[in-house]
Amino acid sequence: MTTIFHRRSIFASACAFLTLSASVTFAQAPAAPTAAPAAMPAPAIVPLITRIKTATIGAPNVAEIEKLYTEWLGYKVLEKGKVSDAMAKSWGTPKTAGRNFVLMNSAGTPDVFIRAVEIDAVAGYKANTTHGWNSIEIIVENPDKVYEKLSKSPFRHVGGPKNLNPPYDSIRATQFIGPAEETLYFTAEKGDISKSPLPAAKSFIDRPFILVLAGPDAGAMVKFYMDTFMLPGGPPYPTTIDLIAKAQGLPADHKFQLGLVRAAEKGNNIEIDGYPPSATARPRADGQLPPGVAMASFNVNSLDGLKVKFIQPPAKLYKDKRSATFIGPAGELTELVEEPRP
Repeated sequence: MTTIFHRRSIFASACAFLTLSASVTFAQAPAAPTAAPAAMPAPAIVPLITRIKTATIGAPNVAEIEKLYTEWLGYKVLEKGKVSDAMAKSWGTPKTAGRNFVLMNSAGTPDVFIRAVEIDAVAGYKANTTHGWNSIEIIVENPDKVYEKLSKSPFRHVGGPKNLNPPYDSIRATQFIGPAEETLYFTAEKGDISKSPLPAAKSFIDRPFILVLAGPDAGAMVKFYMDTFMLPGGPPYPTTIDLIAKAQGLPADHKFQLGLVRAAEKGNNIEIDGYPPSATARPRADGQLPPGVAMASFNVNSLDGLKVKFIQPPAKLYKDKRSATFIGPAGELTELVEEPRP
């Protein structure tokens, strides 16, 4: 079993036990003839981030991304156009204004998106070597069939398909890298989906269900998302990650710190990878989005009262929906879109 799948067993373990709970107990009065009142449960803690909305890729050639994702992943183009001045300013990337973008969705989940935005090429950029958003993990029906299909495509195969280590060996995945150096995981539950931390795929290749963030201090990143958005999570674990070690020229047995935090809706997670000191901030063209997986967008029920410093005040950038973007602890761009969920 390769070490990249050891990483995924830790992910599954985290999903299985990371929950928030609390209770309040009352002492019995010394002279009371009756039993103490029953313990009262504490109010439920509700995560402020509800789900993944959009994974954004910074790509020198948006048309190439569109062609590959529609032809090989079965995604559909929902919208194409130019980035507005207001949106570019909201992201803190003023030179993105007027650049081409394409917004795509799967047949299974039409209101969750992958978006590609045009950037200037960044010489020497390589996936899984720098801080920020690095990978998009997509739920699929059958990783083996995805592998068979994509092995004939321009996507670069970098791992799997293989199962996780026991006791989560019913989860199976394969990995590819796209033309903008975006890493894509294609994952499925092959056992009893009712007992799995994974969501069920609603199409052959469905939606993103994990976005992977890397930075120099996994513990600090986990704490930030837990404390700021009340996301369930836990301390990172040391583990080997083949894909990242190979990308960074490290020994296969190098240990990375890996953590996980979960949004309110099942199958919407942030994986957090701690990178070694040799990893650096993501290079990018001045005033533009970073290359590769450039930004993560999440739904929140309300933008009001959140304890983050937005680049620009919230504005209606998605029709009637307000959004705003902040810079996270690893320098990552994280966009929040106000969309109350049932």
